[in-house]
Amino acid sequence: MERNNRGQQGPQNDNSRRMRQPRRGFNWFSLVYLILLLGLAYMWSSTGTADPLKREWIDVKENLLISGDVEKLVYVRNEHKGEIFLKQSALEKYKNLYGGREPKGGPHFYFLVSEKFDAENQLDALVESLPEANRFKVVVEEHKSYWGPIIEWLLFPLMLLLMFFFFMRPMRNMGGGSGGGIFSVGKSQAKLYEKAGSVKVTFKDVAGMEEAKVEVKEIVDFLKNPKKYTALGGKIPKGALLVGPPGTGKTLLAKAVAGEADVPFFSMSGSDFVEMFVGVGASRVRDLFRQAKEKAPCIVFIDEIDAVGRARSKNAGFTSNDERENTLNQLLTEMDGFGSNSGVIILAATNRADILDKALMRAGRFDRQIHVDLPELKERLDIFKVHLRNIKLEPGFQIDFLAKQTPGFSGADIANVCNEAALIAARKNKDVVEKQDFLDAIDRIVGGLERKSKIITPDEKNTIAHHEAGHATVSWLLPNANPLLKVTIIPRGQSLGAAWYLPEERQLTTTEQMMDEMAATIGGRVAEEIVNGRISTGALSDLEKLTKQAYAMVTYFGMSDKIGNLSYYDSTGSRDMAFSKPYSEKTAELIDEEVKRLIDQAHATALQVLTENREGFEKLASLLLEREVVFSEDLEAIFGPRKGGVDPNKLLRDEA
Repeated sequence: MERNNRGQQGPQNDNSRRMRQPRRGFNWFSLVYLILLLGLAYMWSSTGTADPLKREWIDVKENLLISGDVEKLVYVRNEHKGEIFLKQSALEKYKNLYGGREPKGGPHFYFLVSEKFDAENQLDALVESLPEANRFKVVVEEHKSYWGPIIEWLLFPLMLLLMFFFFMRPMRNMGGGSGGGIFSVGKSQAKLYEKAGSVKVTFKDVAGMEEAKVEVKEIVDFLKNPKKYTALGGKIPKGALLVGPPGTGKTLLAKAVAGEADVPFFSMSGSDFVEMFVGVGASRVRDLFRQAKEKAPCIVFIDEIDAVGRARSKNAGFTSNDERENTLNQLLTEMDGFGSNSGVIILAATNRADILDKALMRAGRFDRQIHVDLPELKERLDIFKVHLRNIKLEPGFQIDFLAKQTPGFSGADIANVCNEAALIAARKNKDVVEKQDFLDAIDRIVGGLERKSKIITPDEKNTIAHHEAGHATVSWLLPNANPLLKVTIIPRGQSLGAAWYLPEERQLTTTEQMMDEMAATIGGRVAEEIVNGRISTGALSDLEKLTKQAYAMVTYFGMSDKIGNLSYYDSTGSRDMAFSKPYSEKTAELIDEEVKRLIDQAHATALQVLTENREGFEKLASLLLEREVVFSEDLEAIFGPRKGGVDPNKLLRDEA
């Protein structure tokens, strides 16, 4: 469906379940926590509950001690320090000195003196000179603490030890599972499915891809009956590469192989080889193949292999990644390292086969390339049948209708359509999923969510209606353009209006077909010129698509008389790193001229169609302003049956 818009480890066996769990060792990490907490508690308790204020001895002697507010004075001989405790009744008086808070506990003040200070004589004389009501108690003592210095010396090393455990603990699981620690970082990350039935996906769950399934079924047969092939002198292939666009089912096909083959199956992603530590990737490759050889015959599946198998750079130090290239080198070595009939087969999947290293793609490593393309009509029908198994459909629902409505959809897109339709039906409190729910789901996935609350002025709405009517009119009247399915001026996603087409599923496209499609693409801009006499920014995506298509016709497909039968397309992708174009400046000017000529020709075609059918075009725009959504049967009522190409109304009538 095209749119023109605006703007793990497997389960263990029974014997292992009955094995007694090993007793857990002492948790040293908890002991470090306990010691740290005890040290903090000691420090907190040793500070007391009040923050004493420092005073000079002269101030204490002449003001504080004679005030009658002091209850006790403790002189610590070995510290040459005096601690003053106030009477409970006098605490309110000194509230301002403690920031407005009444001091609690004690000591409340302290003073420091020199070694020559004679505490007994001076303090006793001072007490004797005071009235009886103002006298206070004097205590002379020495502080002896053995644990305090010890804890103060041990606290910092304990904190360092705690930080070491804290940062090293998450690294225990890096690369080697439980118990391996950081030293197991170079171990393989592959999940092993060894027990039969541990993977529930089979070939019955893989709809379509009949040719791809034939090849992978042969690989499964290789593993189950190797003598059938080796007896005749044949060699089991070492590897097969699944290539195709995203969402076409490459990983699902590999899961089906694991479900069908009664052999161990190792599964991992290409990014699992990549690590921040030097040499880890190569180490993991070695460990993976070591395990595979021990479990042979078996299958090793590497998903998204382009993460590690990208072509090695020729400009060392410019775009190269030494660690990734070392990992790739080790992978190349291991794929050539085991015997031809050792029974280890490597499956890999990628949607970027063009960027893989040539050494990885040669025969003897990946002997086969299995292409998994977008599903065609019959394959989409089979895929819908798989995903509709658990969905409650309305009686008499025709699945063929959905397959015809979704050209260009991948298997993942179809699964998303089925799920979205069920959600829409549940949102509307329906008991079954109806045909309209699927149509709404397709619109939601292709165009985005409706935004009916978006504020659009009447002038803008009129321009949008004529713009979309221009697309619809040109595409309906030109025989080689993609037939229109429906058009709407309801904003969806980032677009202010959209037109849905039902393209033919063809393998080859002619110049006439491409020119008609270009005319339909620019039809919206031409409609604005005719009606408003001016243009707007709403045709941005149309012009972008138009320009790319025109340049492709000239530089890739050789559809230009002046350029001739030349193609500057690079299927290997190596030219992307070049700083110069593969043609001269004079040829570049000629290409630009030809591109402009093609676009001007498409513009003239659209202008002619809209001018000759101005009445029907205006009627369609008015209908859009009235209904906001117009279908192909409305266009047939205005312009008559479509001539040439696919008639969408005929498809829908046949389906009904």
